[in-house]
Amino acid sequence: MRSVIAQPGAATRPGPSLAKPLNARTALMLEAPVLPLLARLAWPNVLIMLAQASTGLIETWWIAKLGTDALAGMALVFPAVMLMTTISAGALGGGISSAVARALGADRREDADALVLHAIAINLVLGLAFSAIFLLFGRSIYGFLGGSGGELEAALLYSNTVFAGNLFLWLMNGLASVIRGTGNMAFPAAVICIGAALLIPISPLLIFGFGPIPAFGVAGGGLALVLYYIAGTAALAWHIVSGRNAVSLRLGALRPAQLVAILRVGALSALQSIQTNVIIAGATALVAAHAGVQAVAGFGTGVRLEYLLIPLIFGIGAPMVAMVGTNIGAGYRDRALHIAMAGAGMAFVVTEAIGLAAALFPEVWLRLFSDDATMIATGSAYLRIVGPFYGFFGLGLALYFASQGAGQLMWPLVAGCLRLLIALGGGWLALKLTGSLVAFFAMLALALAVYGSAVYWAVRRGLWFHASEKRPLPA
Repeated sequence: MRSVIAQPGAATRPGPSLAKPLNARTALMLEAPVLPLLARLAWPNVLIMLAQASTGLIETWWIAKLGTDALAGMALVFPAVMLMTTISAGALGGGISSAVARALGADRREDADALVLHAIAINLVLGLAFSAIFLLFGRSIYGFLGGSGGELEAALLYSNTVFAGNLFLWLMNGLASVIRGTGNMAFPAAVICIGAALLIPISPLLIFGFGPIPAFGVAGGGLALVLYYIAGTAALAWHIVSGRNAVSLRLGALRPAQLVAILRVGALSALQSIQTNVIIAGATALVAAHAGVQAVAGFGTGVRLEYLLIPLIFGIGAPMVAMVGTNIGAGYRDRALHIAMAGAGMAFVVTEAIGLAAALFPEVWLRLFSDDATMIATGSAYLRIVGPFYGFFGLGLALYFASQGAGQLMWPLVAGCLRLLIALGGGWLALKLTGSLVAFFAMLALALAVYGSAVYWAVRRGLWFHASEKRPLPA
């Protein structure tokens, strides 16, 4: 045991500050057996992220009833929506959770409280900035991705609605990240799961209309999402300002040191999210140029399962950020590395099982959305070839989250660049030489294998700490 129990729920730090009590959640992350604790913290977070991902699936299922143009339009917008989600929840959110966890692990309570206001300020600025980009330049962006005609108009209707309320997505994920940084996974899970459940009746109501409520069509799905973001933001903000959270909102002037604590990890993490979404968007554009709108619908529906893995891995990765960050802050490096390897193994097993199931039974997934023959054929080819490599994606992404907690993101970014080069550069070359989507999908699979293997090698070799010997670990 590394701490002495002073009173129920309060531990004390070893060494010179022995008499100083630690928050009960912080003590647990420093003391409890790793795998049981990780599983206990991960399951509500897996639930929350599956619920959040299901919001997009709910919309897709209903919007598919509007026809192929509507479905293809959503496929064009989905990378942009997922980019917002992965940056705000996974990248910047990881920076927020990591900073809060490291502050609590080092027993800097005032710094942890100050991070709440800074997290809100950063999310406000970025949420508004991305809204402006997609509202002003959406037509050019989706046209560049291969959209035209009815599918482009459907994409713009959906995109303009979602990005009009994009600010609340950023605030909701930012506040959830503050809470998760304290080790509390349950409350954000409850908020987002309840919101996702409410979307089940609200989405079709706004898409197709009922009684005095008009049918908004594809825009109705976006409007339902925005309402969900607003409600989630309100609930999470109430939890923090009511004093129920381990860190509290303190008003005051913004401080550069607190902004850097979040952005040093969050900005680098955003590059990882951008890499993933550039790969999917670029692959979508290549499929569109090579095979047309039905193939885009098939690839977009198939790759949506890969996107579904991101929130699933995030469910495991978010507690890894908090656990690794807390132990790094306390100076327990061996335990931090043990947490990383345990979480990576868990993520590999789960994602590989999903990938193999998708490869064996691709039509079970695809026919949820359409019966178009070309769509089914393209989506099936993608899942049969790439699905068996999903475990490497889970492995690499879980270790990316662990690296957020350590504040050491160079190797995940290097591995992401290798994946980007192989997937798009190699994929383009495969299409040019063979004209075959099968060869293109094979390059996407190879890219996943290289990505996961490279991150695993770097973290397993302890390169986090080789980097930190040249400069102090971030506080």
